[in-house]
Amino acid sequence: MSPIHDQGYRRYAGGRARGRAWLVIVNAGVRTMLRDRKFVALLAASWIQFLVRSVQFYFAANFSQAAIIAPNAETFRDFFDKQDIFVFIVTVTLGAALIAQDRRVNALQIYLSKPLTRAEYIFGKLGILMVFLLFITWLPAMLLLVVQVVFAGNFAFVQANAYLFPAITLYALLEVAMVSTSMLALSSLSTNSRFVGILYTGLIFFSQAVAGVLRFITASTSFSWVAFGNNLSQVGDVIFRVPLRYTTPWPVSLLVILALIGLSGVILERRVRGVEIVA
Repeated sequence: MSPIHDQGYRRYAGGRARGRAWLVIVNAGVRTMLRDRKFVALLAASWIQFLVRSVQFYFAANFSQAAIIAPNAETFRDFFDKQDIFVFIVTVTLGAALIAQDRRVNALQIYLSKPLTRAEYIFGKLGILMVFLLFITWLPAMLLLVVQVVFAGNFAFVQANAYLFPAITLYALLEVAMVSTSMLALSSLSTNSRFVGILYTGLIFFSQAVAGVLRFITASTSFSWVAFGNNLSQVGDVIFRVPLRYTTPWPVSLLVILALIGLSGVILERRVRGVEIVA
């Protein structure tokens, strides 16, 4: 038998998931979180509003006395507003540690070794958070449309409000994209996930406080764009075709959202770096 040191070098003959490596990160991250009972309980709690709305739709469809609670576009807009608390909790609970924990244990050097690229790593981490956020926003909202059709026994509501399908999808993607990229960017700035969660919470409440002070001073909501959440609300009202709640032009709010996503991308590009390991 030949000594081990005499064995010649042989190239790796297996396959590599080029361009799909980020899916491996998403799959592993989702599976890990689904093994956490507390997190699963949180996800289950986020669907309580779906159950309540379903009961509302049932009574509205089967009892004429309940016509006052019949669903409309504002119903679905309000659904997203009430889900914000769960979006916040899931974002802080899951998102704060996505990159911070890897930086704490110096795992970026392993992740970013070949053949995994920096972009694949970022999209993989981003995908984990987005999957769960869409699960508690987009999915139940779309299922509510199905529930309405089933209880009503016809497609009258859907035909009259066909725009709700793209509206729900567009708003959910916009909200999830802004929240996920912002949290991921903050997570890349520290090795302490608790600090990241506190920082994210502080920025949200501080921006709301500043917007409140400006509203009090100017007796106007023209500066509502200062608060991150207000911009989503303003653009959401436009998407769902309901009355706007602020006087800020909605293109300004949309620009702030896109700028925040862009800034988060720049931070991630600069902060997510590692040492490539030569294969």
